[in-house]
Amino acid sequence: MGVLPDSLWASLPIPAFLIGTGGVTAAVNPAAEVFLNTSARALIGQPLFDRLAVDAPLEEAFARMRTGHSSLFINDVEVGTGDRAPVLCNLQAAPLSGQPDMVLLLVAPREFADRLGRVQGLTKSARSAIGMADMLAHEIKNPLAGITGAAQLLAMNLGPEDRELTELIVAETRRIVKLLEQVEQFGHLKPPECRAVNIHDVLDRSRRSAELGFAGHMTFFEEFDPSLPPVWADADQLVQVFLNLLKNAAEAAGGRAGTIRIRSYYDLTLRLRREDGSHALPVQVEISDDGPGIAPGILEDIFDPFVSGRENGTGLGLALVSRIIADHGGWIGVESQPGRTTFRIALPKAQKES
Repeated sequence: MGVLPDSLWASLPIPAFLIGTGGVTAAVNPAAEVFLNTSARALIGQPLFDRLAVDAPLEEAFARMRTGHSSLFINDVEVGTGDRAPVLCNLQAAPLSGQPDMVLLLVAPREFADRLGRVQGLTKSARSAIGMADMLAHEIKNPLAGITGAAQLLAMNLGPEDRELTELIVAETRRIVKLLEQVEQFGHLKPPECRAVNIHDVLDRSRRSAELGFAGHMTFFEEFDPSLPPVWADADQLVQVFLNLLKNAAEAAGGRAGTIRIRSYYDLTLRLRREDGSHALPVQVEISDDGPGIAPGILEDIFDPFVSGRENGTGLGLALVSRIIADHGGWIGVESQPGRTTFRIALPKAQKES
């Protein structure tokens, strides 16, 4: 790349960008291609900050650096790409010696170190799986970027039929990158912002969304207890939970017109024992389907990452559901047999003083 030896530039483990005047991208390393999920060819010559959203006035800082030949360090700033949620990063930037018009920007995501400490509310095997996935993610993404770039280069000299194969390679590598980003959701998941929530409002919102999309072929039955008290929860995260469960129920029907039953009720007998004592979880929600059921061999581990009863399933949806419910101080369980699978969620009620 001319500034650093090619081997050193390619080996940098964090995203690195060489930026010219006007914020135009002059060079990116493979880690930067992975971070933006796009190729160097598509980035070079284009304004970097059209693709990289940084919550800091970098253009002004770069101008000062070029004038004063100084360096810049910014900790704990959110950096987004437009394709995924912003991540917390540390930034380092400095003008190049002998080329003051060029600025080297290093983006160091904080997510990796922090995420291993934040993965809580999972079983021991789940924490181990997520931790292993995090450690391998970088090593997997780097060769994927190389494969994508090689396929794009090959496509330039191929006929239409062969170009279809290279396009397939590019599409599949990008699909794997998206899968790895789903794994990273566990670390990016923020603690719930809890308040008093009407559980039936959340269930109605989830059902309507499902009926307009993936569950349009299903018939819904509802059995709600109108006297239920509010739950202490993050409404948006609960919607994510219920949409995951409704999607699983719809997919279990295998394309036929199956049924989904949603039930809410009050039960004071279920208590969750934690280090600070026993806590009641009286608000209950059940989501049932009439599909073929979950295979007995995986039922015990169904909430662990990468455990799935469907062909081509990622096994990440239920693990994320389990994580969110655990973060709420709640409980989730499942019972399954051919013709009926029921997920049961128990949540704490909001206290009157809240």
